[in-house]
Amino acid sequence: MNLYFRLLLLMLRARLRHRLDIWDTSHVSFRVNPSDLDVQRHMNNGRYLTLMDLGRMDLMIRSGFWKRITAQGWYPVVAGQSITYRRSLQLGERFDLASRVLGYDDRWIYMEQVFRRDGAVVADAIVRARFLRRAGGSVPIEEVLSQVGPVPEDLAVPQWVIDWNQSSSRYGREL
Repeated sequence: MNLYFRLLLLMLRARLRHRLDIWDTSHVSFRVNPSDLDVQRHMNNGRYLTLMDLGRMDLMIRSGFWKRITAQGWYPVVAGQSITYRRSLQLGERFDLASRVLGYDDRWIYMEQVFRRDGAVVADAIVRARFLRRAGGSVPIEEVLSQVGPVPEDLAVPQWVIDWNQSSSRYGREL
């Protein structure tokens, strides 16, 4: 229930906040709630991933992108992500989640999401996503880009993201 409440609040607040371009960085503030905690009494590692969903939603709503893709019958899916935890978040602490599009290739859109408390990085993540059609099948990147407007000329996927994508996409690895 806590997450549905946060989603509802986010959607209401997003409509009241200033608009963003899809290439801008979205910032959303949260506070650690009791239901976010694990047995060590700090924010559960899985909760970070859930809140990242809300950060991406804020960017899509505030840029108008969410309205455009839902009108097309599309929805986003995360196909891969990697997160590094640097510090703990404790009950009641406020923190900021920054979300931005890093770039895209012929198959994926890449995003970076960073959690900060008082300006210090708490956790940072990279996300690989794509869009699917409710009627079935993937949406080609060219169609996705047709919904976002002009792409910044200097937008390029960083080499470390390309390396991460290649290493995390290999099939058949043995344990």
